Amino acid sequence: MAARMENVEEIRNRVILGEFGVTNVHTTDFPGNYPGYDDTWNVEKFQKNFRIDVVHLDENSMEFDMVGIDAAIANAFRRILLAEVPTMATEKVFIYSNTSIVQDEVLAHRLGLIPIKADPRLFEYRNTGEESAEEEGSEIDTIQLQLKIKCSRNPRASKDSSDPRELYLNHMVYSKDIKWVPIGNQADVFADCCIGPVHDDILIAQLRPGQELDIVMHCVKGIGKDHAKFSPVATASYRLLPEITLLEVVEGEKAERLKQCFSRGVIDLEDINGTKVAKVVNSRLDTCSREVLRHSDLKNVVKLGRVRDHFICTFMCSCYKTPCKLTDKNANIPFTVA
Repeated sequence: MAARMENVEEIRNRVILGEFGVTNVHTTDFPGNYPGYDDTWNVEKFQKNFRIDVVHLDENSMEFDMVGIDAAIANAFRRILLAEVPTMATEKVFIYSNTSIVQDEVLAHRLGLIPIKADPRLFEYRNTGEESAEEEGSEIDTIQLQLKIKCSRNPRASKDSSDPRELYLNHMVYSKDIKWVPIGNQADVFADCCIGPVHDDILIAQLRPGQELDIVMHCVKGIGKDHAKFSPVATASYRLLPEITLLEVVEGEKAERLKQCFSRGVIDLEDINGTKVAKVVNSRLDTCSREVLRHSDLKNVVKLGRVRDHFICTFMCSCYKTPCKLTDKNANIPFTVA
């Protein structure tokens, strides 16, 4: 072997961030590459090493660690979230009246990107091959929404006021003004559902007295692979877990400068016998900027790396689903993380 045995573990398990490049970027743990290592894949070994740890979870975002997998699996998970999970989104916009300053095309584009609160599992995919039904939908494949609003002057406004919020009524058009118009028996089937925009405070347009909007929207089921408006996540990303190792004791003014080279919370200063000594507190917070390598007296006291099989996955949900629902088996994702 070209590598010494003491370096094999580092080559296999760590990505090293150097001053002029990144090393150990390729996966090398395939069968027969390292004498004395059994790298044949088996289910039992994978189940033993693989785990998922949920670090943060709320209504809109989720951060979790996937440990014991290759980058291809982490990337597959990310791409499934972006392109394969179905949602409901506006497909057709019928503008009957638009006297605002926003052009019809721009207005239709803005409406199409508003996330819709509706469970796509309760709807069928629209059959685009039916020419006769191009502009009409049925209760099993279409949600109809309406935006009808007109701006007028506020008769109770003060004569000296210059604030549009006081002078005009309905001058700010928000997503909360979009109303659901049931088709067929949808009113009975979805009586317990609150169909409409996910967020009520999305600004659509601004109006002035006499201007109005009269729009009907048809929402259909789709996936992000067809159009980004169907993507259930705003962002979906992953990164390798950073690893920072101090090769020697760093103290005094040198420790202060070392702390400034990393993100807040990565390096802390510990008081030992009246001397400030640097220590690594939480390398997870580091952005791996390699700022420390610009300092000639600091670059040799620290070693920067990333754990090859430890992925920090983060995504923000933009559809009706919570992050947990996006990652269960009902969302057609082959993992259960919560």
